[in-house]
Amino acid sequence: MSVNDTIADYLTRIRNGYRAGHDVVCTSYSKILENISAILAREGFISGFEVVGERTKKSIVVRLKYIGERPAITHLERKSKLSRHVYAGYRELSPVRDGFGKSIISTPLGLLTDEEARKKKVGGEILFVVW
Repeated sequence: MSVNDTIADYLTRIRNGYRAGHDVVCTSYSKILENISAILAREGFISGFEVVGERTKKSIVVRLKYIGERPAITHLERKSKLSRHVYAGYRELSPVRDGFGKSIISTPLGLLTDEEARKKKVGGEILFVVW
């Protein structure tokens, strides 16, 4: 089956994995999904990830993180969609949930969190928010 919005599919797989109580989730591979996984791991929302497979058959295995029995991610929301792109300058980027959450933004410098984008004074497309 062909997926048009790989980021939305990635977020849905993580969301469903937490709801089902899984430890790992397997998703399709793309460079942007690898970068998103790296940011989520660095910010402590997932335990880690691993790229498996060769060339055209690569996939990403995401290790979900739990605090006790509660998921580390309580909310994932896609902001920019294929039908509606949401852009913001660095002055318009406000902290998510008073700093407990993060916005992931696609900028000319690559994927950044809202905090990093404000520090580097660069705006871009808000892909999704997580807390």
